[in-house]
Amino acid sequence: MRVCRQKFTEALMTGVFYAAAFSILIVFAWIVGDIVRHGFDQINWEYLTTAPERAGRAGGIAPILVGTLLLMLVSLAASVPIGVASAVYLSVYAPPQDRFAHGVRRSLDVLSGVPSIVFGLFGYLVFCQALHMGWSILSGGLTLACMILPMLIRATEEGLRSVPGSYRTGSAALGISTGSALWRLILPAAMPGIRVGLILGIGRAMAETAAVMFTAGGSIRMPDGLMDPVRSLAYHIYILAIEIPGGQRRAYAASLVLVLLLLMITLASNVMMQRFVRKRIFVH
Repeated sequence: MRVCRQKFTEALMTGVFYAAAFSILIVFAWIVGDIVRHGFDQINWEYLTTAPERAGRAGGIAPILVGTLLLMLVSLAASVPIGVASAVYLSVYAPPQDRFAHGVRRSLDVLSGVPSIVFGLFGYLVFCQALHMGWSILSGGLTLACMILPMLIRATEEGLRSVPGSYRTGSAALGISTGSALWRLILPAAMPGIRVGLILGIGRAMAETAAVMFTAGGSIRMPDGLMDPVRSLAYHIYILAIEIPGGQRRAYAASLVLVLLLLMITLASNVMMQRFVRKRIFVH
């Protein structure tokens, strides 16, 4: 009787887990299918290479697409070095009971839950006003970097902690310095965690509206430099869907472009991470 009950419980729990995973696929397919159904017929080469017209009801999204990519590049250039270095300190160099490291971790946990509009106000006051950057790509990118940092640091830290301790002890036994072991062995082994942090950070930043609205502005002209204002793709979707009568189908088209852009970034990051790991492990 007990064996039958255990088998029934195991089968029930397995069914629940499969149902939960399958429900995620259903929701994902539903959302993507709805976006494709309403927005695919709006996308063509002209849509991707021309500027918006009639407040976005006509024309394309070329300046908005360029502005979104520049915002991402600035945010990643500012957040990745700081995030990885901070995670290395917290997981490798900080003592186990260090109060400073403990305070940094608690601060990161709090920052991860801060609403995006708070980051937008912070970026506006600090980057736009105090540092006199104004509404610009640089202000928006640095604000997005502040949003990315908490999840990037924690994901990288967890990835570094998941590396087996034998990597460190074996390197020390062979006389390899801590820095060389970190660069050649530990970081490549922790790349899955770093990649997860990057994808989550990029996804949050690309879908952000409030922070970009406060710091990057809403210009639909092609930017000439990092000090020019731009409108992000997510903010453009919000404007079309909420404030522009008759702009819903164009909002679906811009949403589809945003999803495809995020997919391409994810695939590109996978390829670059794999090449980095192979290069660091097998070349050295």
